Amino acid sequence: MNIDRRFFLKASLSSITVGRSALFAADSPAGDDLKGEVGITTGSLMRHLTVEPAKGKMRLLDLPKLMRDELDMKVIDLMTATLASMEPSYLDKLRKEAESAGCIITNLKMNQKGIDMASADEAKRRKALDEYKRTIDAAERLGCRWVRPLPRPKRPDVKLYVNSYRELIEYAKPKGISLLIENFGWMTDDPKIIPKIISAVGSGLDASPDTGNWSNEARYEGLAEVFPHAVTCDFKAFAFDADGKHPRYDLNRCFQIGWDAGYRGPWCLEHFNNNLVGLIEGFGKLRDMLNEWSKQSA
Repeated sequence: MNIDRRFFLKASLSSITVGRSALFAADSPAGDDLKGEVGITTGSLMRHLTVEPAKGKMRLLDLPKLMRDELDMKVIDLMTATLASMEPSYLDKLRKEAESAGCIITNLKMNQKGIDMASADEAKRRKALDEYKRTIDAAERLGCRWVRPLPRPKRPDVKLYVNSYRELIEYAKPKGISLLIENFGWMTDDPKIIPKIISAVGSGLDASPDTGNWSNEARYEGLAEVFPHAVTCDFKAFAFDADGKHPRYDLNRCFQIGWDAGYRGPWCLEHFNNNLVGLIEGFGKLRDMLNEWSKQSA
């Protein structure tokens, strides 16, 4: 690993209480194998990743071991932009590293830019669907159970959007993969749109709520609408203040909305820090917060 274990332990992690999440007690739509798990979304690492060893950086291939050794986490939620390659040999190596560390890659966020699966232009729509299908093939190779297309900024033709989801669901189903919808882009100020789309699409589509990707006006209502349909969650936190509080929005309230809806995980941490050591430290802080809240709620 490019920043070694001793560095993490000496610099930042000695005060973090390691322990498997205590998020338990109710059935989770994600399945018993992920109930109670806390993981990491690799988008958190965008500014810290490198392909070749570099000071102050890390390879994605090193993440599984770090998660298990330093944070006692196993769930990895991938984003396409964090993959060093889409070549089968690299994907196989990443999966092997995850499995060797006792980790599981659950989701692949398909964040390709400039494609539109709801375009009124059939050629552009077909290009997007073909790209997503190739990415679903990669997700199968990685052992993922979900993929998530990226919502665009502009509200689409919902009928085309629904039809495209159905086509991707049919393609992914034989591979053991289902589709997710996440509040992003055009959805962020409409708290009721995700349940409507899930209802219109039908079987094979579930929700992946992101606690951060809402307008301030829609956040808590949106989470209440979406968590009953959730199989995974991006538990997003921005900077903490000097008192250790999260001024951007109420993280505990976000958690409690999910808990009250019967959601029990996985909670995939999305957090940001310009310093890699500080980022890992933040993951530990968030994990411990979730543990404490779950004990109180249970």
